[in-house]
Amino acid sequence: MTVDCIKTVCPYCGVGCGLEAMPTAQRDGTPGWKIRGDRAHPSSQGMVCIKGATVLDAIHQNRLLQPLYRETLEQTFHPISWDEALDRVATSIQTTQQVFGKDAIAVYGSGQFQTEDYYVAQKLVKGCLGTNNFDANSRLCMSSAVSGYIQSLGADGPPCCYDDLELTDCAFLIGTNTAECHPIIFNRLRKHHKANPQVKMIVADPRRTPTAGAADLHLALRPGTDIDLLNGIGHLLLQWGVVDDAFIQQHTHGFEDYRAVLQHYPPDVVAQRCGIEVAELETAALYWAESQATLSLWSMGVNQSSEGTAKVRSLINLHLMTGMIGKPGAGPFSLTGQPNAMGGREAGGLSHLLPGYRSVKQAEHRHAVEAFWNLPAGQISPHVGRTIWDTIEGLETGDIQFLWIAATNPVVSLPDLERVKVALGRSPFTVYQDAYYPTETSSYAHLLLPAAQWSEKTGCMTNSERVVTLSQGFQEPLGEARPDWEIFAEVGRRLGFAEHFSFSTSADVFAEFVQLTRDRPCAMTHITHERLKADGPQQWPAPATRSDPEAPPSTRLYTDHRFATADGRANFGALHARGLAEPPDPDFPFIFTNGRLYGHWHTQTRTGHIEKIRQMHPEPFLEIHPRDAAALGIEGGDVVEVRSRRGSAQFPAKVTRGIAPGTVFAPMHWGFLWADHAEVNSLTHPIDCPDSRQPELKACAVQVINVSAARAAEIAPALHTPVTSQ
Repeated sequence: MTVDCIKTVCPYCGVGCGLEAMPTAQRDGTPGWKIRGDRAHPSSQGMVCIKGATVLDAIHQNRLLQPLYRETLEQTFHPISWDEALDRVATSIQTTQQVFGKDAIAVYGSGQFQTEDYYVAQKLVKGCLGTNNFDANSRLCMSSAVSGYIQSLGADGPPCCYDDLELTDCAFLIGTNTAECHPIIFNRLRKHHKANPQVKMIVADPRRTPTAGAADLHLALRPGTDIDLLNGIGHLLLQWGVVDDAFIQQHTHGFEDYRAVLQHYPPDVVAQRCGIEVAELETAALYWAESQATLSLWSMGVNQSSEGTAKVRSLINLHLMTGMIGKPGAGPFSLTGQPNAMGGREAGGLSHLLPGYRSVKQAEHRHAVEAFWNLPAGQISPHVGRTIWDTIEGLETGDIQFLWIAATNPVVSLPDLERVKVALGRSPFTVYQDAYYPTETSSYAHLLLPAAQWSEKTGCMTNSERVVTLSQGFQEPLGEARPDWEIFAEVGRRLGFAEHFSFSTSADVFAEFVQLTRDRPCAMTHITHERLKADGPQQWPAPATRSDPEAPPSTRLYTDHRFATADGRANFGALHARGLAEPPDPDFPFIFTNGRLYGHWHTQTRTGHIEKIRQMHPEPFLEIHPRDAAALGIEGGDVVEVRSRRGSAQFPAKVTRGIAPGTVFAPMHWGFLWADHAEVNSLTHPIDCPDSRQPELKACAVQVINVSAARAAEIAPALHTPVTSQ
């Protein structure tokens, strides 16, 4: 029987590229699969980057194939049955609740979950267990974008779509290396930019990345000066009269307070703070002023900041002031980092959220979810749960007694990493649920649960433009691996909640979840697994929530300029720049920043096993400007040690004019399993945005020491000492 191609979606970044799995014969004649881009997918149009093209190469490597257990971290793991493993999880949860209370339990999930995984975890943790201590690594990724959208526009959800990339007159990119981190989005934008000379591209980034190299204007601003830059552009637009007065008066609040803030950001002050020329600032403002459709794009460089929410709102302010929202080619567009961080937001997958874009702090939201889940009134806690950093602190104090980590690798990705390792070492019981073994985090676990990987399970993912795609399974799980949602559901049943977890398939889970989106901003009640198979990807908000159920979904939000606030008006934010939480000083004179490379994905649990990608990115490195390198006696290839107040790391130096003086950069992918002493998060600090609770992972103060030179100085005297006979 001939097997047709299987439609699926790439499991890497938030672009959400459509893929097709094609049956093929391997070299030895056995059946296998090959991957190609899905030309019918609306987001990626058949394009695929190297990660998506090689995704199958890592599926069978270094897999966790059965549950493993050890009593203490000093012991070695030994295999146990699923039955014993699940009983241990359930018993430990019950004991923890009885002895320490329900809030002594914490779960840490992932934007690499499918929506079904996220939803069942919320029902178990926030519903049945009654604690909001579920956070996800999206806290490190998109929480500032979420907070900024809610405060300014009334609800989460990027208002733009990928078609806007090909309709804009001016693309303003800040805090994003789109060419490497979201390459298919950048391909679409770059083609439009090249074909239309009047279209302008501005990139604000301390590094001359491949993204900046394609721009008409590269603003090599100092880290931490984003709000200065954005308010400086606003100052000039206001001065030039580039203001949509009718839009402001009819559809916004707070403009006069924002106008007062802008008076403090004249061009000479902003240029000095940002480390750019006044002419560059004026050119950026001019491009915005002359555009009929300005599209802004941002990612981790904005979100991962102690003022991340304020940065997002300062960017949205410019759109509100000029009426550049809800129209083709225009709007503030956050680029999601992980493949299903959007789906996690829809399912309530952060410690302050509930499914359907609800908040744990709002009584009506809690009551609606309790009623839907058939739980007693008051079962869902009114208190915001622990973020992942709160959980680390809870391990330090003993307030967290049970930790369940799934589909993420925090022993590489969290800030202040040496402190994290010590805290995890104190955990009385840590369950780690992942597809791969070993990882850095598995070193700190007591129980390992093998999770099914992409291609081995079926579920939904939502990309940055709110498009839901069905990721279909087409291979049997390796070994004893199980889908994450099934593991959460079985634990729920063993805890006595069988009627709440009677799902037979992931389609059943999704069908229940979407009912909680009815009449919510992320409405998708018309979407089912069956419809996704038959009709392809679907974008929300759904037509089922409109007066005409046959009407197509809107590709953009706020086209009628009515926002998701109580009175339908958007809110300006009157926000001043505070700057870095840890600015440089004489002892630590450099700003250290970090980011992703084109080929690798996060902590290399997949891409580190793909030879083509390893050859592309063989080792970590530290970018340093020639002026700084000369002052320190550093040459290309020298081993340098970077030290912060929390730890240190070592890298080969890469001397380049592609980074601003006073700033150094290293890629974040190398944990201790992949390189010696090259963990960038040994350097970073956990100070976070007070609104989004997202840590400032992108900037900390460091010193740089030429280790090669120091070693040479130590060795040199011995080389000139005459050898004497004894």
